[in-house]
Amino acid sequence: MTSNPPFARPIAHRGLHDRQRGIIENSASAFAAAIERGFGIECDLQLTADGEAVVFHDDDLPRLVGGSGRVRSVPASELTALPLLGSAASDCPQAFAAFLDQIGGRAPLVIEVKKQANATDTTELAKRVVQTLASYQGPFVLKTFDPRMIVSLRRQGFQGPIGIITYGYDKPDWYGDMPARTRFMLRHLLHYPWTRFTFISCEQTALTLPAVRFFRAIGFKVMSWTVRSSDQAQAARRNADQIVFEGFDPDA
Repeated sequence: MTSNPPFARPIAHRGLHDRQRGIIENSASAFAAAIERGFGIECDLQLTADGEAVVFHDDDLPRLVGGSGRVRSVPASELTALPLLGSAASDCPQAFAAFLDQIGGRAPLVIEVKKQANATDTTELAKRVVQTLASYQGPFVLKTFDPRMIVSLRRQGFQGPIGIITYGYDKPDWYGDMPARTRFMLRHLLHYPWTRFTFISCEQTALTLPAVRFFRAIGFKVMSWTVRSSDQAQAARRNADQIVFEGFDPDA
């Protein structure tokens, strides 16, 4: 089952995490906390060495589970046995299927399919995501930074909502060595004729970009990330339909 983008309630960024309390991002504990509060859940998917989709943000291991190496070089069985650093509950990363079993339709999901290093991995992750979601009965949408991932997900047969994640492409530490022409295309959402994204997930300081304002004006929903205070939430809601938040209580 899919639904329109889940804009009825604020969306907890990587679950309702709080490292000081031992609740780590993208963990079962963070997802349970979001469900308890009635928030939507955002999560991230990466591809393992054996072609499994796992709920994990980074493309390498050190920050979240220690050690070294890339997620793509580790089998799912090994990654999902490594405790998340700082987890009071000794949570480990979850396989995507296990995550869906945990949620069981109790919260709307915003699932970010992470950009991959090459076309082969993009296709493999897209295929696994679509296969895993085929029998899921809860509300969810997909989103990604990568226009090629949108195309790949569609080629694998996904017919539900897919959002493009965007920002101003004005932060060199974010875009690295990306060519200027590519940044221009992404900033202005010029890929729409071939990606046909169905909603926009926009960084909070870029909500007034002309392309974002145009698409919202013609009826596209916009969610804003990552909002970290009540003041930021108030500002974001002037130009977005819902917030993806962390570090504060949007209901307070």
